Amino acid sequence: MQENIMTLSDGRKLGFSVYGDKKGIPLFLFHGTPGSRIWFLEDDYIAQRLGVLLIATDRPGYGLSDKKVNRKILEYSSDIEELADYLELDKFSVLGVSGGGAYASAVSHCLTHKVKLCILVSTATPFVDGKPSKAMSKENRLAFFLTNYFPWLLKLVNKTQKRLIDKNPEKYKATLKKGGSHLSEWDNEILLDEEVLENGVVHSKEAYRQGVNEVIYESKLLARDWEFKLEEIKTPIKIWHGENDTLSPVSEVKTMEQRLLNVETHYIEHGGHFLTEKDDVWESIITNKPQILENTLIPLL
Repeated sequence: MQENIMTLSDGRKLGFSVYGDKKGIPLFLFHGTPGSRIWFLEDDYIAQRLGVLLIATDRPGYGLSDKKVNRKILEYSSDIEELADYLELDKFSVLGVSGGGAYASAVSHCLTHKVKLCILVSTATPFVDGKPSKAMSKENRLAFFLTNYFPWLLKLVNKTQKRLIDKNPEKYKATLKKGGSHLSEWDNEILLDEEVLENGVVHSKEAYRQGVNEVIYESKLLARDWEFKLEEIKTPIKIWHGENDTLSPVSEVKTMEQRLLNVETHYIEHGGHFLTEKDDVWESIITNKPQILENTLIPLL
């Protein structure tokens, strides 16, 4: 993993990590909410083997990236365009996981001339009237409720979690390992993997590096109008989503799918929210093949 920081035109710092084949096909990775540029404990051997360059970014206020006051989802496209120019990339593709799906969609909407493919994995979906779907787990719905009406309480919860990650990461891992009834069987099984847990600690520590305020603010952003129309996205979109995802209900994704102009969907039977943690699914996503029969790359360029 190669750590990097660039200075944007407005003076803010933007942090990013580089994985895979350094001369490969460029694919930007957008983390969930909360999240960070840390996607792997070491380099990604699958991306290396397939000839894909992975560029994972920290959004403003996360990890190494400076905060941006009153930022909007659409504005992140300007940061990515500057980063692409800095890396001398004329064309590239984007992949957003969970809350990062909103940003991958926004970048594709704004940078049609540069983005060749938009991949949405376990993606967040626009809320209707600012309210999460009743198909979403009650725990997740409660978090969004607290974000809007009792942010001070959610801030306290997140501060407690940050303190646990910083002071007692083993206890944090033990907590994750217990899973919960609000998660699918798929996700609870994923959380028994020691490498996944170790990566989760590093990933989360970076997410909260600058504090917890950005997590709460971004949750509000996701619950509001995203300020662009999904049906106006011209970039080809590939969706990968678990049928048993309790954090981002598949029913809402299928509704979103109907609004997209150029979309191909892959719904994973029994799949939960943590799709990218399984090597075979991850390889399927970056090769754009529901089953791995041969190492044929997705048309990123």
